[in-house]
Amino acid sequence: MTRKRRRLWIVVACMLSLGVATALVLTAFQDHVVFAKVPSDLAAKPLPPSQRFRLLGLVEPGSIKKIEDGATTAFRVTDNSNVVDAVYRGILPDLFREGQGVIAEGRMNEAGVFVASEVLARHDENYMPKEVADAIKKSGQWKDIPPGKPTVTKP
Repeated sequence: MTRKRRRLWIVVACMLSLGVATALVLTAFQDHVVFAKVPSDLAAKPLPPSQRFRLLGLVEPGSIKKIEDGATTAFRVTDNSNVVDAVYRGILPDLFREGQGVIAEGRMNEAGVFVASEVLARHDENYMPKEVADAIKKSGQWKDIPPGKPTVTKP
């Protein structure tokens, strides 16, 4: 085998190894990538039940209900144009309440209900996820807040 041919085989082997390593890394990260959606996004294009994502929005006033087992809470998440029913089993954050911004991570079940595995609430009462603010503006229901009162902040 000549020197050129040996060098070619080494380069081909390195490229194959690099391709396999890249495929393994991308496969490993696939389970950890979580997309953020607002209720309007889900109304436009429903996701399969196996897809894990973050649901962003506001807890709809009058929608929080405790289920009979005492550990499960049902609530609705809205962006003021569409609504998604959600359930969460566990202890909710202290700041979780009606009209408050919420970020819930989980999956949709076959009945179209969002089953949250984690619920986050922000500490600032003026917080609103950017996606939710954009959806509210698009629906035409945006109300301006006086200067000095931020409504959209980066998490």
